[in-house]
Amino acid sequence: MRKSILITGASSGLGAGMAREFAAKGRDLALCARRTERLEALRDELMRDHPECRIVIRPLDVNDHDAVFETFRAFSSDLGGLDRVIVNAGMGKGQPLGTGYFYANKQTAETNFVSALAQMEAAMELFREANAGHLVVISSISAFRGMPKNLTTYAASKAGVAALAEGLRAELLDSPISVSTIFPGYIRSEINEKVKNTPFMVDTETGCRAMVHAIEQERAEASVPPWPWIPIGIAMRNLPLRTVRRLS
Repeated sequence: MRKSILITGASSGLGAGMAREFAAKGRDLALCARRTERLEALRDELMRDHPECRIVIRPLDVNDHDAVFETFRAFSSDLGGLDRVIVNAGMGKGQPLGTGYFYANKQTAETNFVSALAQMEAAMELFREANAGHLVVISSISAFRGMPKNLTTYAASKAGVAALAEGLRAELLDSPISVSTIFPGYIRSEINEKVKNTPFMVDTETGCRAMVHAIEQERAEASVPPWPWIPIGIAMRNLPLRTVRRLS
């Protein structure tokens, strides 16, 4: 059992939802995000509802890469080691390329890919030292194909981080360190709260429960919730691009 779990981007949305699910299972949690007030409120909630768990929090902007390494090591010291790190922090800004919003697309690419790389590096330093651990990377169903318009940069960044995880997994096959990539489908969170009339959207609690179940299984890759995202994922990888465009 992975007892000590670090989750980035834990102040809201999927990060906070996963924290609640893991706390209900009695796990010790290291939670970080930029918004300290929300982190403090989440910590107080989890300690009230699950007093058997150790909950430690630290502020972290994952785009401050030096701070990522410092924070991960501090959390490891707090909990006497980390068994699992979930690279969850990300953002969903984006506009069609060439429409004057390079700054937004750049910010999304840097946060979702470069800063995810920093988190993976920091986690792997700890896991290599311990010769054990479970690295979890949160990608997206949109990573399966190139997506149009506002999703173009987001999908590319999530495809990139999935490729990072797969390359690392190839290196670590048959080792005590495992790497999982989670591909969430449409799960309601702050990143998509303004998106209306989306088919197959599930509430945050349902989606996070499915994510945690997949993470606990430590499969190499998992689309969640399994229905309908496993068959949709297969379709997205194989259908003509004109058809895939309609899914976005």
